[in-house]
Parts: sequence; C-alpha cells; structure tokens
Amino acid sequence: MSLIRSLVCVVGLAASALASPAPAPPNVILITVDTTRADRMGFLGSTLGLTPNLDKLAHDSVVFTRAYSQAPLTAPSHATILTGTYPQFHLVNNFGVALSERLPYAPALLKANGYRTAAFVGAMALDPEMLAPGFERGFDTYDAGFVHSAPGADRYHSIERRAGDVVERALAWLSDNKLNDNKKAPFFLWVHVYDAHDPYDPPEPYKTKFASALYDGEIAYEDSALGNFLSELRTRGIYDGAVIALMADHGEALGDHGEDTHGFFLYDETIHVPLVIKLPAEACAGKRIETRAGLVDVLPTILQAVGIAIPQEVQGESLLGLMTTATAAQDRQAYAESDYGHDAYGWSPLRALRTGKYLYIKAPRQELYDQSADPKAEHDLASSSTAVTSTLAQRTDAFRQKTSSDREAPRQAFSLEAQQKLAALGYMSSNSSGPPNPKELGADPKDKIEVGNLLHRANMLWEAGRVGEAIPVLRQLIAKEPDMVLLYAKLGRSLMMTREYPQAVVVLRKLVELNPDSAEAHFRLGVALVAAQNFAGAAPELESAVAKEPRWQQARLTLANAYIHSGHVAEAIQQYNKILEVTPDDYPTNLFLGRTLLLSGDAAAALPVLKKAAALQPNAPTPHQALGDAYLKLGRDKDAAQEQSEAKRLAGEQ
Repeated sequence: MSLIRSLVCVVGLAASALASPAPAPPNVILITVDTTRADRMGFLGSTLGLTPNLDKLAHDSVVFTRAYSQAPLTAPSHATILTGTYPQFHLVNNFGVALSERLPYAPALLKANGYRTAAFVGAMALDPEMLAPGFERGFDTYDAGFVHSAPGADRYHSIERRAGDVVERALAWLSDNKLNDNKKAPFFLWVHVYDAHDPYDPPEPYKTKFASALYDGEIAYEDSALGNFLSELRTRGIYDGAVIALMADHGEALGDHGEDTHGFFLYDETIHVPLVIKLPAEACAGKRIETRAGLVDVLPTILQAVGIAIPQEVQGESLLGLMTTATAAQDRQAYAESDYGHDAYGWSPLRALRTGKYLYIKAPRQELYDQSADPKAEHDLASSSTAVTSTLAQRTDAFRQKTSSDREAPRQAFSLEAQQKLAALGYMSSNSSGPPNPKELGADPKDKIEVGNLLHRANMLWEAGRVGEAIPVLRQLIAKEPDMVLLYAKLGRSLMMTREYPQAVVVLRKLVELNPDSAEAHFRLGVALVAAQNFAGAAPELESAVAKEPRWQQARLTLANAYIHSGHVAEAIQQYNKILEVTPDDYPTNLFLGRTLLLSGDAAAALPVLKKAAALQPNAPTPHQALGDAYLKLGRDKDAAQEQSEAKRLAGEQ
C-alpha cells in the first residue's frame, strides 16, 4: 500500500509540474499553533474531537506522526522553524535575543526569489519591537504592534490577539493585495495563533462547553478560527495550489512530569508536536510518515518544494524525499534543548536526544527512557543501562558541538520594562537572577520545578490584576529560595502596587544586598523609600543608580524629586539640567526645573524654562500657573494675571 501511495504521489507531482510549460511558483503558507500538544490532534489519534478542521487539512497533507520541536519556548522554536538551524547555531535561546542577519531566513530567502511576504502573529512574544528583534527581516508586512499595559488590562487588546483576530487580519491582507491573482508574484504568508498558551481563557461558546478543560477549549477555538482561514483559501482558489505547512512550536506539560506549563523540560508533552505539510494539488495526501522529523527540517522542505536552493548554513534536512518516495522508515534522530531554567533561574541547562528506541536527557542526573515500552517516560533506565546512557551522552555532546555556531552567544540583560513584558506572558527574564556561572551547571530542574511552577503562577496572578494574591505565593517562594534575586524584585514591586511601602523597603533592601551592582535594584529601593517619605534615605540609592546608568533619565528625575524633598534644591536643579542636556524637549523636566528655580527664588531663570514647558504642552494649565507665580515674584502683575487666566481657561474653570 505504501508503494502504491508513493507512486500516486510521484505521478501527482509530475502531472502538476507538466500542467503548464512554465508553472508559477506555488504560494507558501506557514501556520504555527503555539503551545499545542500533539495528543490533542484528531489526526494523531485523539478522540476528543477538538480539531475537525485541522484533521481535514491533514487529510489533504502528509502527516508526520513523530515530529519534534528543538526547544520548548516560542522564540527559540520559531527561530529554528524559520532558519532551519538548531538553537545552538541561531543562538536565539530565549526571548529578546536578536536574530542574526547572517542566518538563513525563510522570508528573506523567498523574497529574494520573487515572493511577497507577510506575517500575522498572535502575541507580544513574536513582536520584533518587543521580544523578538530581527524577526521582521524579509517581510513586506509584519503585523504585530502589541503593547504592554497595566496588570488586569484586557490582554486580547494589549499583549495577545485571539486566533479569529489574527485570521481576519491575514485575510484582509490577502484581499487588499489580491494575492489569488495568478498573474502576480507568489506570496509567503505566516499565520501564528497563540490561544493555547496560558492563561486558558477561550471565548464563548468554548469557555462554557470546555469549562472543566479550558486548555482543550482553546484548541477547539483555534481549530475553528483556522478552519475559517482554510475555508477562505479554498473559496479564493488559493488552497489547492499552495504549499501549506502547519505545526506547533512546542506543546504544554499540563502537570505531566511535575511541570505546569512549558520551558523547562524536554519530555514528549512539550517536545512532540503536530506537523503536517500539504503539497500543491494535494500530492501525497494521506501519507503518514513514522520516521522522526524535526521542526528544523521545515525550511529546507519548503525551499525544495518550491524549487529554491537550500543555503549551505541550513542544518535541517528536507523531508520531501520521505514524502514522495516509498523509502522505508529511517532512524532519524531528533535533538532538543532548553536553556530557560539556566538563564532565568541559574539552574542546569537540559539537552535531549531521541534516537532508536531511546529518549536520553542530559542533566545533572541523566535520564534514559525506552520509548517503545515506556512512551510516557515514567521509568528512568539511566542507572540500570549505564552503557547506553554513556554512549548517548557522548553522542549528544558530539552532535551539539558539531552543530553549534562559532559566534559568541549573546547575553541579554533585560531592562525592568522587558522583564515586565516577559512576566505578562508568564516567563521570567534571562539573567534576572544574576548571570549564571557557565562553569557551574546549577541545580537539576527536576529538583526545582515546584519553584518554577509557583513563580509562573504568581506572574499570572499579578498580570491578571490579582497582585494581593500573588504576594503570599512570592513569600512562600522566598522561604524556599532565600537567595533568588528575582523573587525579591517581584515581591518588592507587588508590595509597591498594594501601597505597603515599609514592607517593600525591607524586601528591596534585600534585593540590593543580593545584587549590589544592579542599577535597577538601587532604583527600586530608592523609589520605595520616596514612597515611604524617607527622602534622605532614598537619595543615596538613586545616586547609585544614576552613577551606574548615567543616561537613565527616570532615575535622575526621581533623584531630583528626592533632593527637593530633603532640602537639596541646588542638587535637584543640577539633575534637571543634566536631563535636559540629553533631552531638551522633555516636558516634565522643563516644568519641574522651572518650578524648582522658582522655589529657589530665581524667578527670572524660571521664566524661559516654564515658557518652554507651556509650548511643549500647550493644553496643560500647570505651566501657566507656575508662570503666573513667576511674574508675580518679578512684579509683573499684568503678565501674571494673563497667565493665571489662561491656566483657569485650560483647566475648564471659566
């Protein structure tokens, strides 16, 4: 049967190629479904009935039953999909790491070969202006534009979009560009949906129907939205002739192996992913390939399918041969890794190799599973099968060394703003607990997963606006991990938000003690001391922050405020002037400087500064109020009355 199917596949491809003397290159559509487990797909054996539309696509496609992600995080995995290289080569091993222009990249390669290119992504995690710098390269259109709002805000109008919204935007692009016109250049369209990522909150009717299994409700919803997208492709005559590749970037643990979500471990629940590839005219439709495949193989497969040369740097292998021939199942190995626990928490990184019947995981306590007899990886054989464990350890190291980049791995030092963006998605920032020592692997994540779970839970409570509920969770974590810097930073900010300033000061003093070289630590403590009305105590902390980060304008502004309230007016004026040397048109600084000069008795010097503030914000009454006071001190009563009248007018008092 497999031979007959392969012959039909080859004949179908040949017929498609001969249908025209110069066939147009096929359109390419890449669909990535974030955080979606393979075992929820009907075409991979699920009986839950969640994916009728994706099952229909799978019916028209080649299904890879054993496809594996190379990393259980959104940015690293999508970098692998779009570059055809391993995480150790592209080095985007976490959020916020820029994608190098030296890497092969799907949109750039297709654009160079005449394709129009567009991306529609579902979350801030893939926004080039936020957490995925460099991902926009080669795209004519990259639809992101997310914003990080305050805790408790509507996340679907800030940090993510529902699948229906993403699909609507993609279809609008198709309509605006009339991309089903065969006389025009072909297009490459990437559609990314984020719904299955936590917090699990599907829209109705899925929220009610799946009240006891909200994760499943998210998958059913995204299937419906993608069903609408695929139906429109059929209606517009795009579907049949296109190459369509659909895959998850990674799965979700849902408590398996003790992990609540994803990012730490490399077991099948987060690494085994759905992967289907539809060829033009549904060639090879219905074929199921049991040989292992990796997401690293997607780019070379697409390039070969559309007749574009595969760059030498691409490390994946095209799957087209497996799709179009009757080749017997091969033992292709699949590599995966996670640096998230190492970067964010200082724990050990993890590496995994699936080969033969085994899953090997390199960790401080190595793991070995016979997946043919133990598909859920519940019985570790590492201690009883030492020879196999040793062999696979060596093979894993050798493979990683062979496939690693010779570029220096970038270290991403996250700003306070970037840390907050990551926390909004439930993640901790790279090196927010201090830079891990590369010579020390750190704790085994298996021993620390409860900490990761609790901190994730605290983050999600915090972002949902339930900061008060997050505080006891953070205190519980500190009791478990008293030297973890990021816990004090998060708890300190939480206490500030609930206006428990004296407690925040105590917590943030510990943050500074643990991380004395951090400008942000000193700044946070300084802000807490200002809030607690301890201006004299705040000044040294803010001075330290400014000394470490001289261009940090907010720190200087806060320091000036502390100086004023502690009677050091001249020092405050000096700080305002330093800010204006860099940003002369900053409205708050001009206003504060003018008012401070007025306070110091130098009304003449205050006038030009306050006039500039009024010009910068012509509808603000405050600069005019201050100008009125300045003119009064200078004995210019007529001018004072005019400014006071203008202030009242702008304030709506007359």
